[in-house]
Amino acid sequence: MTEKLTTAQAIIRFLKAQHVARDGKRQAFFGGCFGIFGHGNVAGIGQALQQYPEFPFYLCRNEQGMVHTAAAFAKMSNRLRTLVCTTSIGPGATNMVTGAAAATINRLPVLLLPGDIFARRNVAPVLQQLESRSAQDVSVNDCFRPVSRYWDRIQRPEQLLTALPEAMRVLTSPAETGTVTLALPQDVQTHAYDFPDELFAERTWIVPRNRADRALLAQAAKWIRSAKRPLIIAGGGVLYSEATAALATFAETTGIPVAETQAGKGSMIFDHPQSVGAMGVTGTSASNKLARQADLIIGIGTRYSDFTTASLTAFQNPEVRFININVTELDAAKHAGLALLGDARVVVEELELALAGHAVNSAYACEIAKSKAEWEKEVDRIYSRRVGPPLSQGELIGILNSELQPRDVIVNAAGSLPGDLHKLWRTRDPKGYHMEYGYSCMGYEIAGGLGVKMADPTREVYVLVGDGSYLMMSQEIVTAMQESIKLNILVVDNHGFSSIGGLSRACGSGGFGTEYRFRNDGKQIPVDFVANAASLGAHAVRATSHDELRSAIRAFREQKTTSVVVVETDFNDRVPGYESWWDVAIAEVSTSSSVKEAYRSYQQAKQRERQFWPPQAD
Repeated sequence: MTEKLTTAQAIIRFLKAQHVARDGKRQAFFGGCFGIFGHGNVAGIGQALQQYPEFPFYLCRNEQGMVHTAAAFAKMSNRLRTLVCTTSIGPGATNMVTGAAAATINRLPVLLLPGDIFARRNVAPVLQQLESRSAQDVSVNDCFRPVSRYWDRIQRPEQLLTALPEAMRVLTSPAETGTVTLALPQDVQTHAYDFPDELFAERTWIVPRNRADRALLAQAAKWIRSAKRPLIIAGGGVLYSEATAALATFAETTGIPVAETQAGKGSMIFDHPQSVGAMGVTGTSASNKLARQADLIIGIGTRYSDFTTASLTAFQNPEVRFININVTELDAAKHAGLALLGDARVVVEELELALAGHAVNSAYACEIAKSKAEWEKEVDRIYSRRVGPPLSQGELIGILNSELQPRDVIVNAAGSLPGDLHKLWRTRDPKGYHMEYGYSCMGYEIAGGLGVKMADPTREVYVLVGDGSYLMMSQEIVTAMQESIKLNILVVDNHGFSSIGGLSRACGSGGFGTEYRFRNDGKQIPVDFVANAASLGAHAVRATSHDELRSAIRAFREQKTTSVVVVETDFNDRVPGYESWWDVAIAEVSTSSSVKEAYRSYQQAKQRERQFWPPQAD
């Protein structure tokens, strides 16, 4: 049997019928569609969404923002659900490119349906069409190719019969997931075709828990037994595979310490005896000291970004080897590691069985405990400092950490906050720390908070956003008001780009171009963030002291709508780095003595970067 539908109607019918299942738990994969209509989709996808109101449509304020919302929704759902995003042709479409890149880099599934130029071409050039001298099938949507895991342009309705299943294969693949883009010419969206009923039958895509090769698993167990100073680095794959309980048990029985990447923070509750906190450039003294001397690194679900490896300076033991547990072959093979290709939870559970009775020696166990205790003392010191007003960022984080409940979620992405939060935040729930740091995209925060709250409405969501990010994309406050979605937003006002200001000073450039000041007299620009947030519909207040900030945070829980508190923090007061370094190239020649000095230090530090080679066979 067949049914005559437009291309757009067939897409929505298909999406409604898609489900995923893991461990026997089945759920709808798509939670609805975000969009802004224009002449590229209003009569196609727009008409289809109107025809099928049971597939929810959400109107956003910024096309980039809606992709961030979809990615945050997917992240909070452990990649088992996502949202669709549709736009008109032209600028509406290209506004999504940044969001698409962020989703793909973070390995999060989102489905983009941008409008495209007419397939029949005779009316070209249409409004917002990019003309090419060499081809007539090029449009601005080709920009999505390098930032999509799967990209297709639907030139005929029947192409959906193969394109839609392939899109779902990629979206639900633990190894290949990311942005999927189906570019939809505006005329093709409206074309009708007799689609087979089988296309719209309910389908359940099984998300597997693949096991690692048995021989390699046995080899990994042998390496772990022989290691004197092993260290686990837990990445986002631990959370996505719901392996936190398995990891906690494994660490407890073996005594191996666990450090966390930004994406992996929350893999261990902060007070677990084997949790040594953040790893790398934004890491703790405990993690980085242990990493420096480790003879075995066990990476679980991490892609080893430069922040995690401290630009390949973190591991200085000449005998260090790597075991990498990952669903993605690309990541499992990094640093010439022993690749255990498989689901994090299953592989960790099987490794524990293979290591029955094994634990680290008592001297190393004592060193782990001492390092952890010293770090917790340092966090207490930073939390209890009093430098304001204005407050230090460390003080702010300490107040927030003491006031929030274990299941509350903090959301952040860019600026100086990610580094300080990675080091200082004491996680008490695997999903309580939501950081977009694969792309570290300014503007993600509020839109991302929206996605987190949509994915789990039972949690209180606290968005931490710097003044720079807020000025780039605060409009989704209106979307939160529109949908009666409550967010708690803390705007950290340090009058500029504090993170890059500090980096600029470290590079000898004195903070050039990083502060919000008038050109004529150099005074700070007085932006009224309270008035701005209130104008968007939020309940907004200002806090200038510890007591005012605590009161504002406590008042958040009583509010029924989105609330904003604006807190001024010291631009120059910083949480220090601990036992780590980041490769930021310095100008080789300069007239500035501070740049010359920075370059000399850079050349010395760069010599610690390492290249790892496959170890000799045992």
